[in-house]
Amino acid sequence: MRDLEHVSEIDRVLKGYETGRDGLVSESWRRCVQTYGMDPARPEPAHIVTEQQLREHQEQSERLIATARSGLRTLFKQVAGHNYVLLLADAKGVCVDFFGDPRFEDDLRQAGLYLGSDWSEDLAGTCGVGSCIVTGEAVTIHQSDHFGLSHTPLSCTAAPIYDTCGKLAAVLDISLLRSPSPKSSQNLAMNLVKASTRRVEMANLMATTRKEWVLRFSTSPEFLEVDPEAAIALDDSGRITGMTHGALACLAPTGSTDLIGSRIDMYLDLDVDDLPSLMRGRPAEDRVLRRRDGGGLYGHAIAPQAARMARSPVSGTLPTPLRGICGQDATLSQVVSKVARLAPTQVPILLSGETGTGKEYLARAIHVLGPADRSFHTLCCSALKPEKVAALSDAAAGTLFLRGIEDLDMAGQAALLALLEHRSDLRVVATTRQDPAGSTSIRALRPELYFRLAGSLIRIPPLRHRQDFDWLVDRLLRRSPRDLRLSPSARAELSGRHWPGNIRELATLLDVATALAETDVIDLTDLPQASLSRRVETDPKQDLEALLDACGWNMSQVARRLGVNRSTVLRRMRSLGLEPHPKPRA
Repeated sequence: MRDLEHVSEIDRVLKGYETGRDGLVSESWRRCVQTYGMDPARPEPAHIVTEQQLREHQEQSERLIATARSGLRTLFKQVAGHNYVLLLADAKGVCVDFFGDPRFEDDLRQAGLYLGSDWSEDLAGTCGVGSCIVTGEAVTIHQSDHFGLSHTPLSCTAAPIYDTCGKLAAVLDISLLRSPSPKSSQNLAMNLVKASTRRVEMANLMATTRKEWVLRFSTSPEFLEVDPEAAIALDDSGRITGMTHGALACLAPTGSTDLIGSRIDMYLDLDVDDLPSLMRGRPAEDRVLRRRDGGGLYGHAIAPQAARMARSPVSGTLPTPLRGICGQDATLSQVVSKVARLAPTQVPILLSGETGTGKEYLARAIHVLGPADRSFHTLCCSALKPEKVAALSDAAAGTLFLRGIEDLDMAGQAALLALLEHRSDLRVVATTRQDPAGSTSIRALRPELYFRLAGSLIRIPPLRHRQDFDWLVDRLLRRSPRDLRLSPSARAELSGRHWPGNIRELATLLDVATALAETDVIDLTDLPQASLSRRVETDPKQDLEALLDACGWNMSQVARRLGVNRSTVLRRMRSLGLEPHPKPRA
């Protein structure tokens, strides 16, 4: 196949021939004819492969043809009245699918605008399909732009179709037997063919990555869900396993030419565990993605189909949206396992936990693991207006997320109860910052409402009680584009803090430390001061025992977290009846 220098050489020869510079032209002309076996002054018939060869080309492109056909049929309906013809050619230039007016079949066949025609540049010279294959870009080859004399009446606009690995797989061509003289008359054809190839690539990615996350992109929130510009597929570790060609421009406009195998956090301020927050149900304008170069996009995440079907963990395996919630923490692992079993059901769930413990993140994971294609509706219960609740009367079926039910007043309770009595297709996931067992605000809820909200109560432990603190710190650090680590003294300092703001507070602190660190090691001097927020009021015995469990009954570590000396910890243990050694635990 000739490269672009060869194309330019032929163009120069043609221009020289037309201006009559016979001495220069004759030698170049002979060289082109000898090298490529083509003479643009001699009309040649269309190159049509045999039926056997056509079957072989179609079999190799069978899946792509099936994926593209519906979209091409729709496109043909749009342009058929203007006498356009659609050709789908494989990467070798052979037309494997075709849409045209049967009334002009003979003319189309003679021009090569027909099934089985070979438009590779080696045979046809400069042409729409061939030039698109050579350049890898959308092109319009209009009338005399064609190399062959028999093709000069044609106007051909072609765009490439790339597979999910970024390799050229096919070319979509929209052509006219006879077109208006101005090349600009084909601008609409160019827009249509580009949009169609983008949608074919999107459909192909969706069809081949059903067991992985797909993240779609758009520069405008209005078109994010209906006509995104590009998409990628991601595995459980956040590595890119598939893409549409437009993803290069979205993620790396001036950088990498190959995204496959790289981590998504190289290009976006995003971790694979953040994908549930980009699901449908959240307003598109809120799903903002920040590129590492400072640019912005809007994102729409689609969960793996296998995850939606998962009923319960098997041998410690959790559905994808739940895998990034905890490390080796026995209490939280039991919580996550329970959520995995409840998520596919319609049981209402009440998530109890201090501020910043990840209640909303867990609620979105529950929604993702439920039935497909349902909406996620959010209501903040603080000063909830009855008209806000009433607006959900006609909302799409899905998950109703209630944030902070302890803040519901009587009017809000009445409105919610009325909504739930006639909307059985809304699955409730609610949160509270208080322990329902001891909260006066929760006990003040109307009983008929409370039991509609708390089908299953799930308590999320605070950060200070978690045994996977180091795992969580390292996971949050991976969000940074820099390869950072904590010094031993900085890690010991963080593990000893009380964390009244929990994970949210830790994440913010690490963002500040990352910005302040002058090297790839975050040290004590880079850490902001501990929060001045009041500590959360909890049961002293329960709190201390949970902290002892989190620290593996290491008295020195517990003392650091409480900001006291080791003897004080021992005195508190004795006063609360806790023995100074770990009890056997199931």
